[in-house]
Amino acid sequence: MSLTNLRFSQSSPDSRAYYGDGVRPQYDFGIAYPDPRSVPALELSEALRIGADSEGQDLALYPGIQGYKPLRQFLSDKLARDRNISVTADQILLTSGAGQGIHITMEMLLDPGDVVLVDDFTYSGGLAQIKRFRGDPQPVKTDNEGMLPDALEATIQRLLREGRTIKLIYLVPSFQNPQGWSISLERRKAILAAAQRHNLVILEDDSYCDLRYEGAAIPALRTLDEEGHVIYISTFSKTIAPGMRCGYLTASGALFERAMACKSGGPVPLFVSLAIHRYSDQLASHIEQINDIQMSKRNAMLAGLSEHFSDSATWIRPEGGLSIWVKMKQEVDLQAIRDKVFATDNVSYMPGNRFSPDLSTGKNFMRLSYGFNTPEEIYEGMGKLAAAFRREGVL
Repeated sequence: MSLTNLRFSQSSPDSRAYYGDGVRPQYDFGIAYPDPRSVPALELSEALRIGADSEGQDLALYPGIQGYKPLRQFLSDKLARDRNISVTADQILLTSGAGQGIHITMEMLLDPGDVVLVDDFTYSGGLAQIKRFRGDPQPVKTDNEGMLPDALEATIQRLLREGRTIKLIYLVPSFQNPQGWSISLERRKAILAAAQRHNLVILEDDSYCDLRYEGAAIPALRTLDEEGHVIYISTFSKTIAPGMRCGYLTASGALFERAMACKSGGPVPLFVSLAIHRYSDQLASHIEQINDIQMSKRNAMLAGLSEHFSDSATWIRPEGGLSIWVKMKQEVDLQAIRDKVFATDNVSYMPGNRFSPDLSTGKNFMRLSYGFNTPEEIYEGMGKLAAAFRREGVL
């Protein structure tokens, strides 16, 4: 497949699966929300007022498909400063969250039956978009440093022998959803080398990159890419609020042109863009604040896990993000008891099979998200979850 001659077809899942009736549990570990108490609602309202005062008449106009240019310029500066990604404002496309960036990529690249290589457990929204365009997500084994390069190469070789067409690799390299690890620099280089060797595109979903509580930042795959193989997406959903529905996409050359051609549904609303742009000078300090808050929540969940689950489960300590990935004994089926625990104990979690390409593997895993509740509620909720698991005979 030539990167200059890409074909494209013509043709959030977690929360709908849990809360379709609008009822949410007291201990909400099922969805990776940001902290609701630190959403800067008043600051955003004032930012919008300032923006509307100066540019409100532009709401009468139809904005360009790429979205509000001053916000794209802010993102150009932010990407250069925070991720060492050098792109102009004209090389950035505003999207309706990172999800639309995934949608655009799958629409522009996938024909029915095409393979997308993914982590053995990965973001359910990404899997849904792959399947929406009739792609075939094929899992690659991971460990605590991310996708294994040898397993990636072996999977590629097997699929090629089978006559399959592989189009891209989808990765959440920083604080991976759901597994929580970050791909090491050595691994990132090896995965990028494999993509270049086999002429594959990498979709880098960097939605959690700002949520680092400890440890050193790792360069983005897009930073390391010198041949134009990486499409980079991220979002304001995890740092400001999912309700803003604003993300962004950037890529080089033909990939960006294709992305622009596949952008549908109009631009990100100017109303949203004005609010974010006028708030942007406060964003760095806001991220520092929320990272302190989320680290205390992570620590509360780790303490609860250590007290109640240490004899029956394993997990890693994520250096950021919003979730902890927990593995229980192989025979445990957390999918089977999820609804009962939700209804009886007022606790939610996301079973691991929701993140598996086959939607079946991984029923003995669960993702526990700590963004919504307070640290005290989290610690208490972990005790409630342990009691429920003991009652159901899985702990």
